[in-house]
Amino acid sequence: MAVLHQFDYLFAIGTIFAGLDAWNIGANDVANSWATSVASQSVTYLQAMVLASVMEFAGSVGVGARVADTIRTKIVDTALFKDDPALLMLGMVCAVTASSIYLTMATKIGLPVSTTHSIMGGVIGMGVAAVGADGVQWVGKGPGTGAINSGVVQVFLAWIIAPGLSAIFASIIFLITKYGVMLRKNPVWKAFIYVPVYFGLAAALLTMLLLWKGGNYEVKLTDSQLPGVIVAVGVGFALLMCVTLMPWLYRVVMLDDWQLRWYHIPLGLLLLRRGPVPENPDDEYEDEPVQEISPKDELAATKAAQRGDVEISAAGALPEKTVGAADSTDGASGNGAAAPVRRKKPSDFRKPHKKLLKGRPEGKWYSLPVVWYGIKWAFLHGIDQDVVNLAGQKSALAGDVEEIHAHAARYDNKAEYMYSFLQVMTAATASFTHGANDIANAIGPYATVFEIWNSGVLPESNKAAVPTWILCFGAAMLVLGIWTYGYNIMRNLGNRLTLQSPSRGFSMELGSAITVILATRLKLPVSTTQCITGATVGVGLCSGTWRTVNWRMVGWIYFGWFITLPVAGIISGCLMGIIINAPRWGYSG
Repeated sequence: MAVLHQFDYLFAIGTIFAGLDAWNIGANDVANSWATSVASQSVTYLQAMVLASVMEFAGSVGVGARVADTIRTKIVDTALFKDDPALLMLGMVCAVTASSIYLTMATKIGLPVSTTHSIMGGVIGMGVAAVGADGVQWVGKGPGTGAINSGVVQVFLAWIIAPGLSAIFASIIFLITKYGVMLRKNPVWKAFIYVPVYFGLAAALLTMLLLWKGGNYEVKLTDSQLPGVIVAVGVGFALLMCVTLMPWLYRVVMLDDWQLRWYHIPLGLLLLRRGPVPENPDDEYEDEPVQEISPKDELAATKAAQRGDVEISAAGALPEKTVGAADSTDGASGNGAAAPVRRKKPSDFRKPHKKLLKGRPEGKWYSLPVVWYGIKWAFLHGIDQDVVNLAGQKSALAGDVEEIHAHAARYDNKAEYMYSFLQVMTAATASFTHGANDIANAIGPYATVFEIWNSGVLPESNKAAVPTWILCFGAAMLVLGIWTYGYNIMRNLGNRLTLQSPSRGFSMELGSAITVILATRLKLPVSTTQCITGATVGVGLCSGTWRTVNWRMVGWIYFGWFITLPVAGIISGCLMGIIINAPRWGYSG
């Protein structure tokens, strides 16, 4: 039975806006983990949403409590509310209300902003309105006063450091991939060496998060035992991939074994005993000579054709090169020119987008087919979006995306395909760490609201645990945001920032995940939006030119980060100030 029953309305309002805040975290922040995977077409949008739902929920419920404690108890000095705990309850309601309102507006216009900035601004704004600027813990107090590893200053430092660290980690990983695999003479064979290593690294990082961060479970390992367990898991997972996935990839990628499906992966080494691959009756062949043309020349020719300038369009193409002409012994024509060689079309592992929803059926709005369509639209509209093609459209935020892509190098398609499986795992790891880190933005203040409403006393700074049902509530609303509106931000953080491919996207996601894991270990509520944006810019610059990065889009994102904290703080501060200072019946003085 709740102690502060007279404030049931505050608890109800807090529940509504905490749910809205968590919904916005899913809608606005899901792109941090999966935009690169969808943009590079390593997974379909529907597959990404299913995987994101599982990983975000697991990260939120399993290990989401520690950072929540930082958000709710270490920004404003809660001891100042000792004589009036209900005032802190009101303040947290104002904070989460302001955060959710701002995030809703940002998500609507497609602006990826930091949900961490938003709730921080809300908590700071209500704190200034209630107890003044001195009541906000700008720098940690107590033993080690003046330290920069606690209070608001730790978050400001994390915002500065996170994009830079993500860019460095992601760039290092991609440069190793670029020069160790993609630019080598036989990139596919080189990928067979690197991919299992990266699988082991990703597994070790996820284990590191589970053991170092902890959550609603107890880790019975000493500090000296943890490194050994982390390394053992990484090595074990890499070996598992070597005996399961890698033989399957060898048959599919190297031998073009068209008969294998994904469910054959568990057969592992037994796949190597299969005989020669029979000819695929569905293979397509082309008899036309292959034309080598750079992306920039191709774009110039395409734009000229759109303008109707035939001469420029023709000049934009390079001379044709006949495949196999030097080796042809019986294909010469009468004038000595080599005849076109019949060759198999290059493998293309990307699948076209398939719509889940068909057109609205005819009939009255209350007819069964129309009602059933409406139900399907409500549940599937958010995931029935062609995010890849949407990203290529011009907009005020994005500019000319095709021009930016034209400056980026393309690599061997089969080698890229090797990294698509790896990218799924790194995206899942990033999604798990996002759920663990960012769920605090919604449930941290809400946990304080619930505890005060339920017990009537202030939550203890160090021992107040976040109830499991609150974690589940926040995670469920986060997943709902992913499914219903995540596409609106995902298209902006995908191909609109730079050209995406599995090798690039994997490097971005792993670099971002490393940064988030380090921040989670240090109890810093970093912005995953900043991490993935920094990683994306870092990998984009590895092409050797600044033209491969959409700086207009980067500028808009940074603008969103800059205004988030003050705008959310102003909304929260105004709400709090007006409520606690408003005249009321019977008030005198």
